[in-house]
Amino acid sequence: MPKSYSRRQFLQASGALAVGAAGAGSAFAGSALAKDAKGDWNAGEVVHLLPAANHERILLKASFRSGLKDAPQLLVAGRRIKGHRSDTHGRFWQFDVPGLKADTGYTLQLADGKGKALCSPWPLKTFPCPDASPDHVRLLVYTCAGGHPDARGPGGMEAFRSLAIRHALLERGLAYQPDAVIANGDHVYQDQRTWLESSNPAIRKAATDFYQQTGMFDTSQPVLGTDNERILATLVDPQIAHLYGTRLRSTPVFFMMDDHDYFENDEAEENFVTFPPDHFDLSLGRTVQDMYYPEFLPDATRSLMLPGSNASDRAPQVSECFGTLRYGKLLEVLMYDCGRYLSLKDKHAGIIPPEAEKWLLDRTRQSEARHLIHMPSTPFGWSAGKWREWYPDVVVSDETDMAPAGAISQRFWGVQGKNLHLSTQKGKYMWQPGWFAQHQRIVTAMTGQKRPAVMMSGDLHATGWDRMLRSGDVDLSKNPLYLILNGTLGTGKAGWPSAARGLAPSTPTLLQLERNVQPVEKNGFSIVDITPDKIVCRLFVWREPDPFEAISSLEPYEVIEIPIG
Repeated sequence: MPKSYSRRQFLQASGALAVGAAGAGSAFAGSALAKDAKGDWNAGEVVHLLPAANHERILLKASFRSGLKDAPQLLVAGRRIKGHRSDTHGRFWQFDVPGLKADTGYTLQLADGKGKALCSPWPLKTFPCPDASPDHVRLLVYTCAGGHPDARGPGGMEAFRSLAIRHALLERGLAYQPDAVIANGDHVYQDQRTWLESSNPAIRKAATDFYQQTGMFDTSQPVLGTDNERILATLVDPQIAHLYGTRLRSTPVFFMMDDHDYFENDEAEENFVTFPPDHFDLSLGRTVQDMYYPEFLPDATRSLMLPGSNASDRAPQVSECFGTLRYGKLLEVLMYDCGRYLSLKDKHAGIIPPEAEKWLLDRTRQSEARHLIHMPSTPFGWSAGKWREWYPDVVVSDETDMAPAGAISQRFWGVQGKNLHLSTQKGKYMWQPGWFAQHQRIVTAMTGQKRPAVMMSGDLHATGWDRMLRSGDVDLSKNPLYLILNGTLGTGKAGWPSAARGLAPSTPTLLQLERNVQPVEKNGFSIVDITPDKIVCRLFVWREPDPFEAISSLEPYEVIEIPIG
């Protein structure tokens, strides 16, 4: 396939090949196995495919309907790449393909150890070289896609959207044929202590009932090779493998991790502090990543010494927590996990470790990309009064304002009273002043750029945007920081901030935002178009009482244009 083809042209031209192979190959004779959403591609034995790509390498994560005794193969560019098993039973495999040409379309094919096709072939295209000058790239971005569809909140309330709703939202986003997908954290919701030890009896009962059906992890045993592995697949398959299936097989993905991906909510109480994650939670998070979705591929400007990078039990040189999406000289996206390496060192604390902060600051000041986007898993610009935020604000009511001063713990369903609002008049239990100090160093570097300062965040169950004009004593008015919440795919009724905490996401006390408009608590996603002269971000939202059928023709409710000059 010639390099001059765009990714969209390549996918269109490759479609006929995939359809023909599915119909003609004896491997699928009489098959009633799953096809993709449009019914024109035969998934065969494959349950899910999630590929990462840069300009020279592909890393593919895959799962199959049943365990494979012999290692499967990935056929690409005349090569046979032997799969590396990610689990005990041979259902999960990964394929690492280095040495590819930049900006080139490839046809991929999975086969078993004897060479028999396991699914139809499909196309995938590498990114342009870092020194290339592409004129356009399109991203599909969202957060909080996880959640077991059978889980329930207090009183049987819907906790997460059905897979049908999430599938419809994904299909609508993919209809725009993005060049890459960024899923910003919270791919899994299966909290342990924070559900089972909640101060709310209804949450404890809902969690207990659910875990009685699935089983509880034995924290004294390894994750793999014990019954923990069965429980893990039971809990996670619906949230990742069944959610994505093979929809993204031809679209490079970037999956960031956040708090729930370590099987806890970010909470601090007198009887427990959930982050940084303990050893077992960390093992759960790393195992899910290893089995289900790709790590970040290496980038020449990102040190292999960053925490969570170049581990001996991972593909060479990948990073588990800090990633780069580089699309020629047009775009650089810096993605960072704000959970795994959080520290509790008072004024010296950080939500990300010092090495990662240095990387962010260096790239912000030195990147030659036309556009630079920061993408943390914990948002700048708004607060829900949660513990692990950059800001010290807590949710209080008129009644708590009259209570004696002291530290307040902010838990799900934990704030009662009238006229709820954010306040810094009372301390937030275990909140670290070093977190905001780190925030200030990042916003200072971002506003100091000659290009627009842009940040797109995850975690917060809402959609919206604003511009930061001031942060504490940092004046950003000469180059305001664009803040965008890209939308939440899976949040159900129990998860909206106004339901869980009594207050919609609001502006922290220490910030001055230009619009000061509360984000919208609806499901959705963003389509982001980047050209040399501007970034255009289209925000899509949906929620009842709008009919389900409206998702298939959803149009943006807001369009943000960020010009380069």
